[in-house]
Amino acid sequence: MNHPRNPAHDLSEERYLLGKTLADQLGTTGAERSTFELLGKEWDLLPGAYAPRPGTGTEWYTTHVPYPRGGRFLEVGCGAGVTAVWAALNGCAHVTATDITESAVRNTALNAERHGVARRLRVLGGDVFEGLDAEDRFDVVFWNCSVIEAPEDFEFTRDVEWAIFDRGYAALGRYLATARGRLAPGGRALVTFNTLGDAGRLDQLAADAGVSLRRLAASPPRRLAGRDVTFKLLEILPRHP
Repeated sequence: MNHPRNPAHDLSEERYLLGKTLADQLGTTGAERSTFELLGKEWDLLPGAYAPRPGTGTEWYTTHVPYPRGGRFLEVGCGAGVTAVWAALNGCAHVTATDITESAVRNTALNAERHGVARRLRVLGGDVFEGLDAEDRFDVVFWNCSVIEAPEDFEFTRDVEWAIFDRGYAALGRYLATARGRLAPGGRALVTFNTLGDAGRLDQLAADAGVSLRRLAASPPRRLAGRDVTFKLLEILPRHP
């Protein structure tokens, strides 16, 4: 007996397979430290770390985030450290960067040293806001979220997969629910999303968290994993009745 196809399941499976392709394309291989160029600068790249090559969106959102000049900036999921270092180079008095993978923590610290901002940039290990002190507050909180929803039993086998997959969108849900609680008075909470992710699920998670999402900017389409992908920078705001 033939069972009817479930379009939503098929689309979810398609996104998952795209995520596996991205992990293969953007993960580093070998055991040697290397470098890459982005935003007119050279950056260190450690084995295992996510490689933010041109076209992945890193250079777009890094130059569109509204950095608080003279203020405190937090980046969740810092990867190689491009955005956190850029923030320190572009007016932020203090930058905190967090990542769940050790390779990203070490990579960001290397790039902070390379670009002379290590005294103003601290790097912490932890998932979303883990690792922060309870009293830490920031003028801008930012996460380029892991946009592909993975099954809840998904097992991470490579560091780069943390930059792409989010089991059941659990980390995104926590971020949306708690990011505004990390803000100083007048602060702003930001998140990115792109058209490889499930926009309907994002809207539902925002509603569940009691917040709304306002688009600040959107990129021109970029070719990624064989698809035209648009990146969006969103602000997390209180949801009004």
